[in-house]
Amino acid sequence: MREIQKHYAKTRKMADKISAEVRSRNMAAIRSKGNVTTELAVLKLFQKERITGWRRHYKQLPGKPDFVFPKLKLAIFVDGCYWHGCEVCGLSSKSNQEYWKPKIAANIARDRRNTADIRKRGWRVLRIREHELKKETAVLKKLNRVLNPHSIK
Repeated sequence: MREIQKHYAKTRKMADKISAEVRSRNMAAIRSKGNVTTELAVLKLFQKERITGWRRHYKQLPGKPDFVFPKLKLAIFVDGCYWHGCEVCGLSSKSNQEYWKPKIAANIARDRRNTADIRKRGWRVLRIREHELKKETAVLKKLNRVLNPHSIK
């Protein structure tokens, strides 16, 4: 892991004509407006199916899960296939691979640490991948399996 972080730190340079300080200031100013295609798709699915009892962006758990069901001690992460290194989709950067490969590897390692830490706290973790959202019935089956009162241990 440390090797990945060292490599990532060395390759963090962007190939452009502005200084590192200006680039840093520009990048720091960018704020996410949410995952329109992933997280909001799950939110709409919850609303459509009248699934209740969830909260968004639960700060008390590592990784700030996208959704949690506190009473069920269930954390749900909705992962974009590119950013979280989905093996099914096999998406990878076509440019600047020396920067992106370690970055994605660090994301995967962080996801594993967060999942392990949440489980140590007695919670269950469900990860929904972006490509899974294309088949709503499959996501519903996955959700029903973990939300069904009979499956709670």
